[in-house]
Amino acid sequence: MTIILSLISLILISVAVWQLTKIFELSKPVKSEYTDVADYKDNDINGKLMFLFLIFLYGLTIFSFFKWGDVILPESASLEGEKTDTLLWFTFSVIFVVQTITQAFLYYFAFKYRGNKKRKAFFFPDSNLLEGVWTVIPAIALAGIILYGLMTWTEIMTIEENDEALVVEIYAQQFNWKARYAGEDGVLGDANVRFLQDFGGKNLVGIDSTDPNGDDDIVVQELHLPVNRQVVFRIRSQDVLHSMYMPHFRAQMNAVPGMITQFAFTPNVTTTEMRLRKEVVDKVIKINNIRFQKSQELTAKGEFPLDPYEFDFLLLCNKVCGASHYNMQMKIIVETEEEFEDWLDEQITFKEFIK
Repeated sequence: MTIILSLISLILISVAVWQLTKIFELSKPVKSEYTDVADYKDNDINGKLMFLFLIFLYGLTIFSFFKWGDVILPESASLEGEKTDTLLWFTFSVIFVVQTITQAFLYYFAFKYRGNKKRKAFFFPDSNLLEGVWTVIPAIALAGIILYGLMTWTEIMTIEENDEALVVEIYAQQFNWKARYAGEDGVLGDANVRFLQDFGGKNLVGIDSTDPNGDDDIVVQELHLPVNRQVVFRIRSQDVLHSMYMPHFRAQMNAVPGMITQFAFTPNVTTTEMRLRKEVVDKVIKINNIRFQKSQELTAKGEFPLDPYEFDFLLLCNKVCGASHYNMQMKIIVETEEEFEDWLDEQITFKEFIK
C-alpha cells in the first residue's frame, strides 16, 4: 500500500511541476520579433508549396501507373468476374475524373488566393446556386454508382442452378481448405462437425456416415474445376470465420461456423490458357527474376534457393483467422471437361477412404 501511495504522490508532483512550467512560459513577456501569426511571406511560401504539391501528386500518380501497373490482376477468369471488372473500372473512372478535377481546384485555389497585402479578401457569405451544384451533382454521381453496383451484385448473386452445374463444398478450418465433390449420384451427403472424430479422425469434413448419399463423396485438397461449366460452391467453416477468396475469378464469400453460405461462377479460362497470356507471362518472368536474385543471396549464405514460380489459380483466406492465416491457400486447376472427369475418376471415395 505504501508503494502505491508513493507512486501516486510522485505522479501528482510530476504533473504539478509540468503545469507550473507551462504557467511560467505563458507569463513571460512576448518578444516583438516573435509571433505565431502567419504573415504575407508565410502565406506566399505556403501557397507556392501547395501548387508544387499538386504537381508532385499528379507526377506520383502517373509514375505509379507506369511503375506498378503490371502487378494488378490479369483479366477475369470467370464470366461473372467480367461483370465485376466492368463495374470496378466504371467506378474507378468516375472517382479518378472527379478526384483529378477537385484536387486540381483545391491546390490551385490555395495557391492563387494566398494571402497578399495588395489584395483584400472578398466577403462572400453564401450562394444557393453553388450549394445546389456541389450537392446535387455528387448525389447523382453516387446514386448512379450505387444503383449500377446493386444491379451487378443482384445479377451475380442470384444463383440459378442449371442441370449441368457442378456442386462443390468448400470446407474451411484453421489453417487449410478442403473440397468435397458429389460422386456418381450427384448429391452431397449430409455433414456436421460432430462427425469429425468418426473412423479415427479420417472423417475430414464431418460426413454423416448414416447418409448413403455421402458414401461416394470425394474429399480433396486440390480444387479442380471444368471450364465453361457453372460451379456452385457450398461453403462451411469448422472453427472461426474464414473467407473464401478466389481473386482471379473475382469471387469472395465468408465461411461462417454453423451455417452454409454459397456462391456460384462459371470459369471461362483454363489454367493452361491463363499461363500463356502475355501479361501473365511477363509477370512470371518478373517474379522469377526477383526470386533468382534472392536465391543467389540464400545460396551465398549456405541456405536453400527458392523454387521457380509458376502461375496457378489460388483459393485464399481473406480473413485474419489466426497465426498461420498467411499459409491458408489451396491450388485451383481449371481444365477441360474431359480432363476434369478423368481426374475425378482417379479420386478415392469417402467409403473407400474410411475402410
